[in-house]
Amino acid sequence: MLVLVLVSLALITVYYRESEGGTLHSTQRIGLSVAMPFEVAGERIAHPFRDAWGWTADLVGAKSENKKLRKQVEDLRSEVIQEQTAVSENDRLRGLLRYVDGPKFPEGFRGISTRVVGRPPSAYNQQVLIAAGSDSGVARNDPVVTQDGLVGLVTDMTSNGAEVTLLTDQSSAVSAVVLESGAAGIVRHSSSSLILDRVGKDELVEEGNLVITAGWRTGKLESLFPRGIPIGTVQSVGQQDVDLYKRIQVAPLVNFDSLSDVIVHVPKKR
Repeated sequence: MLVLVLVSLALITVYYRESEGGTLHSTQRIGLSVAMPFEVAGERIAHPFRDAWGWTADLVGAKSENKKLRKQVEDLRSEVIQEQTAVSENDRLRGLLRYVDGPKFPEGFRGISTRVVGRPPSAYNQQVLIAAGSDSGVARNDPVVTQDGLVGLVTDMTSNGAEVTLLTDQSSAVSAVVLESGAAGIVRHSSSSLILDRVGKDELVEEGNLVITAGWRTGKLESLFPRGIPIGTVQSVGQQDVDLYKRIQVAPLVNFDSLSDVIVHVPKKR
């Protein structure tokens, strides 16, 4: 090794000291001329392989980056959905609180806000399940509403849940009056709509009139529903000479297909 080092140093010294036409310079030029074709050929042969390797590496990198970006997009989408859900739920709860604390809430009652956790089993059994029961003070025959209007009545319960029969059920009926004229009748379900039944033909009822709960009281007996809960608006009014009563269709104010949060009216004196 020492000999090789000394020979290398000697060659380097001679190379730098001799002229351009010296033996070592000539030998170098000959070596380059001989090796050049092999270098060019090697470059041409290796070029496609380098390109292929670079393309493969870029493709793998792009796929990895694409996967990361997809995950980021999914995470951001989930965050947006959660935020939108929270905002929507917050708006609903604010609306319920405004109703409970507002002047339209019946006197003598307190409101229990709760969620709907079970949908109607069929078109012929219009009941929903709510997440509040006897432990929260809910009892049978308590009215259930939203800030828009009447939903139904508590008909069964457990300690932490209750069944609410909707106003759209065939068995439901509530005494009601037309706010504008005072015409009294009974709101019930008929075919595929609500009707205001037992309204005399001489009573004044017009399209767009508001129908509310009557809230009657006779001695110690009183209606299950307090007076003034909105039910719906008059959609159509008709009558025939052979009919005893007007034919009045009512459009409910509550969207029964999208119930999510409700309020149970619980009497304060219970």
